[in-house]
Amino acid sequence: MAKSLREAASRFRRYRMNRLLEKCAVFLLCLPGFLLAGSFSVPVLALLFAVSVSAAAQLFSGTAIAWILLFCGSAACGPFPVLMCALPLFLYDALYEHKWWLVVPAIAVAANIGELSIPQILCVLTGLAVTIIWYLRVTHLSESVSRLTTLHDDISEKNLQLAEQNKRLFEAQDNEVHVATLKERNRIAREIHDNVGHMLTRSILQTGALQIINKDEALREPLAELKNTLDGAMTSIRASVHDLHDDSIDLRRVLSEMADSVDKRFETSLQYDAGEHIPGEIKLCVAGIVKEGISNAVKHSSGDRIEIIFREHPAFYQLLLSDNGRAALSERESGAVVASRESGSRGIGLRNMEDRAASVGGRISFTRSEQGFRIFLTIPKQA
Repeated sequence: MAKSLREAASRFRRYRMNRLLEKCAVFLLCLPGFLLAGSFSVPVLALLFAVSVSAAAQLFSGTAIAWILLFCGSAACGPFPVLMCALPLFLYDALYEHKWWLVVPAIAVAANIGELSIPQILCVLTGLAVTIIWYLRVTHLSESVSRLTTLHDDISEKNLQLAEQNKRLFEAQDNEVHVATLKERNRIAREIHDNVGHMLTRSILQTGALQIINKDEALREPLAELKNTLDGAMTSIRASVHDLHDDSIDLRRVLSEMADSVDKRFETSLQYDAGEHIPGEIKLCVAGIVKEGISNAVKHSSGDRIEIIFREHPAFYQLLLSDNGRAALSERESGAVVASRESGSRGIGLRNMEDRAASVGGRISFTRSEQGFRIFLTIPKQA
């Protein structure tokens, strides 16, 4: 935006400078007519008057002041015929104001042009012709430059749009690769669990059975070592499968899918600001609480907006789930909190969320207000 403003200001300065140079050239065309006048003082005064009117017209360009000045300047050619020598200058300004008829008064009072000499009349006619030709050529050139500038701006905008589309495409490709990687991890974890895990479980059971029926003291210790080895392998397999499964959970994607699947009467927004390395138990806890909270909102809230915010801070994770329901707040409060307090326990949904938070060392709170119902969760990071 700032660059565009600077370019526009630069073009405006170039336009003013070009117009000033063109006006100097037109002035040089008018000067011989004044120099050919018989006297000295009247032509000089007329020249100063013409230059002043033209400068003021450029200063107030585009306003009624400039139009009045040009009209009066051309009308002054009647009582002061020598001003006819400045008519090309007045015409130049009138053409740039897109009001050529401002010099009509000078043409209407041209009856006194006989007071000018033939060379002066030729200078005026030559100046008018050159001014018109010059204006037409410069206008055509300006239009061409304007079209090229517009084309350049359009191309620049298209390039920016193309760059943005390429960026989104690369992000989509990276996301597809990430999702495929997570699916493959999940598949490997499932294969290990279903095949290797089952075989190890069967081997452990068979070893235990052999220990029970074994009567040979020489085999008792080897069988015990074999069982310990199989138990260790089973524990290691379970840990690996658990880690693979936890890594295969894309919390951002899970929360986004939950938000997209909410009832259409709700406008759902998700703000996610966290890194990729989140412990699996925290991912499961957050996903479970969000799922339960959305379900409660759909069942009990009279609002039309649900907001999900998950952020990672240096020392803890933070989740905020809120809706703008008001009418159903009393029902939700009475059904899930007030009545449960009287009975010494909370509602099943709120209790499940509390248990999930406690399982990862977090704290959860439920708040109702005039703005709606809010679930606030904080989970400290492991030291």
